[in-house]
Amino acid sequence: RRYPHLLDIISRLESQIVKMKLAVAALLAGSAAAYQAPTMTFSLGRKKAAAPKPAAPSGSSPSADAWANAGPSTALPFATAPATLDGSMLGDVGFDPLGFSTTPVGPWFKGLEGRNGVIGNLNWYREAELIHGRIAQVAVVGFIWPGLFGTFPGNEWTGVDAYSNTNPLEAFSQVPGAAILQIFLFMSALEFRRISIIQEEGESYQPGDLRIGQGEGRYNPFGLEYSPEQYEEKRLQELKHCRLAMVGIFGLWAQCLASGTSVVDQLGAGLTTPDYYAKAGYFLPEGI
Repeated sequence: RRYPHLLDIISRLESQIVKMKLAVAALLAGSAAAYQAPTMTFSLGRKKAAAPKPAAPSGSSPSADAWANAGPSTALPFATAPATLDGSMLGDVGFDPLGFSTTPVGPWFKGLEGRNGVIGNLNWYREAELIHGRIAQVAVVGFIWPGLFGTFPGNEWTGVDAYSNTNPLEAFSQVPGAAILQIFLFMSALEFRRISIIQEEGESYQPGDLRIGQGEGRYNPFGLEYSPEQYEEKRLQELKHCRLAMVGIFGLWAQCLASGTSVVDQLGAGLTTPDYYAKAGYFLPEGI
């Protein structure tokens, strides 16, 4: 009782605390009531007027639809081919285990809209197949030619042995840079010509057409004149050669990388008489 003013302060604090507790309890009760209302409404199957209508599912992708309607593959009898490979395109044998044909694609130089392409349109894939296949055919010849027919002669400027290496992987770093630059410029000129033809002809462009061969206004040094049936057969032959060359050049590259010798040198060593035969003779009975 010495400090009556302290007792007065404590009593006021107690009354304020009681009021704060009552206010917090009222807020919690109101929040609980507000939270329970929509739950009750949802449980009764009613919809709030302000709630937006949920978007309907967009469905499966074009790729999923193509695989859902897949059919038997001619190239792989134990597998299926997506519906985008229906056999209507020349050389289509249903070989697409990774599903590239189900993904829209188009020319990279036409921007994002052009790159998206149109589902089911395989012309741009055929264009890539032909271009890569033609490069692979030239590469196969380049791997085999030096070992069979020899290399270019060198000189003082390039070096006497600049072109003497028959191993293509080693020869690439041995030849002069000017020779590689010539190849690069020539291939760049062909690529710019190809792109200009694609842009000029648009949707009527035929994959792989560089305006070389038979036809009006085309460069035809060999005077080729095939009938429509023969022309389609030649197109199919080129496509098969392109596919074979792409597989072959990978094998040649792997062989050269593993053995360190050209394919001609390795095949020649396998066809020569082994040393033990020259020394011991052929000891098996005649006729075996």
